[in-house]
Parts: sequence; C-alpha cells; structure tokens
Amino acid sequence: MRGKLMFITGLAAGFVLGSRAGREKYEEIRANAKKVWEHPSVQEAAGVAQAQANKLYSESKDKLQSSKLGEKLHVTADDSPTEPLASSSSKPATGTTY
Repeated sequence: MRGKLMFITGLAAGFVLGSRAGREKYEEIRANAKKVWEHPSVQEAAGVAQAQANKLYSESKDKLQSSKLGEKLHVTADDSPTEPLASSSSKPATGTTY
C-alpha cells in the first residue's frame, strides 16, 4: 500500500512539474487531493494508521529499554561522557562538536 501511495505521489508530482497546463492544472489536482484527504473514510483510515503506529512505537520503545542493548544505550546525566567518542575515520576529531 505504501509503495502504491509513493508511486501515485511521484506520478502526481511529475505531472505537476512537467505539465504545460500550468497553474490551472495544479489547482485542479490540489483541489481533488484535498477532497480525497477530507473524505471521512480516508480520515478514519489515517486515524487508525496513526493509532497503530503510536502503539507499535510505544511497544518497541518499551522492548528496547528492557533489553540488554537498551540498558547499554541508556545514558543518564551522571553517566554522560566528558569527551567525545573517537570516530571510525583516521582523521583526528579536532574542532568537531557533538
């Protein structure tokens, strides 16, 4: 579904940018897109998707925090390093802000 939406968005953007019809066609496409977006079934689906995304985010965040990796990544104000970590490149990290 996401792939189809991205394809349609790209198609619409390409049409608008490449169209010789100009501003009128752009306004027509914009008005139609606004009508579709404001349709109750689209808004309902968007709300359901947002709620599901929030739920998955919260569950994933909780799982990560309770894992060993999450415990290693968890840094409190007292644990914060005083010097920046060495970068993987061979160049010195002088003048770099973190």
